[in-house]
Amino acid sequence: MADSIVTSKTPAKETLLTPRFYTTDFDEMANLDVSSNIEEVEAILEEFRRDYNQRHFIRDKEFSESWVKLPEQTRALFIEFLERSCTAEFSGFLLYKELSRNLKNQNPLLAEGFALMSRDEARHAGFLNKAMSDFNLILDLGFLTKSRKYTFFAPKFILYATYLSEKIGYWRYITIYRHLERAQKDRIYPIFRFFESWCQDENRHGDFFAAVLKSQPELLTGWKSKLWCRFFLLSVFATMYLNDAERSGFYQAIGLDARKFDQYVIRKTNQSSQKLFPVILDVDHPQFFQSLDLCAETNLELAKLEKSNSFADKLKKLSLQFTLVSTLVNLYFLPPIQTETTWTTVY
Repeated sequence: MADSIVTSKTPAKETLLTPRFYTTDFDEMANLDVSSNIEEVEAILEEFRRDYNQRHFIRDKEFSESWVKLPEQTRALFIEFLERSCTAEFSGFLLYKELSRNLKNQNPLLAEGFALMSRDEARHAGFLNKAMSDFNLILDLGFLTKSRKYTFFAPKFILYATYLSEKIGYWRYITIYRHLERAQKDRIYPIFRFFESWCQDENRHGDFFAAVLKSQPELLTGWKSKLWCRFFLLSVFATMYLNDAERSGFYQAIGLDARKFDQYVIRKTNQSSQKLFPVILDVDHPQFFQSLDLCAETNLELAKLEKSNSFADKLKKLSLQFTLVSTLVNLYFLPPIQTETTWTTVY
């Protein structure tokens, strides 16, 4: 592979389910006062400064093997996994880097936290992109920076969403790592060996956002916060569930059932959120995963009709879209589990 030509991969088409790039109100973020929880924020920053994974992302001789031996379909699925993962990590790097740069003078404490997290995300993205070169491909991250549309999120939404994305990232990485530790025959590529320490970065990042959220009591108390917590929990869970249903072949290639994997990760992330959010979702309600399964099936049917412009198929698309949206709305209004007493007691 050393003599092979590495070509720039055309970025995947953007959809509602692809990793997105975000921006926010930097002045509002700079004005966040974290003094009410300063000790916890400082403690997490000290964890960041120790940089436990400074020497972790080093490729060894196992990476030099030729991966041509992988079946063509498995190669395609794995390349897509690398691309989506790299794009998501790079999106985090860009957001944290911009936050650090814009907050440096007004809020140096938060600026340092974002700078150190951007360091971690850059390592993750670079490691994933280097892995793509083993398949003679590479993502032009500079092109992505300029070409991708940026979605504006208010600071409070950034806090909710990034807390959950980092925590669910932890549970995804550690679950895959533990599975492949037991079933090494399914470890089709050496990058999975790095997931145990890697996911600890995600966990620490989530803890940082949790500490900032706890310094803003209005984001974790009252009826509005309950609505937003439910919204972001469902959004993150449903996005993962629909995405992974489309890529069940990848999970099958590493010996996992995508549906069972997602349900385990959702349960664990929901439990983690119980330590912070005033409400969590009732994922054990009989309708919860039944509804997510219906959403996943509906989304797969929509994908089959994506390129069709016939009148009949357009009508079918509308019907499927209505089913998808209405099912998600019904999921949102399932009675949640109240956790305020637990949160007050712990924190």
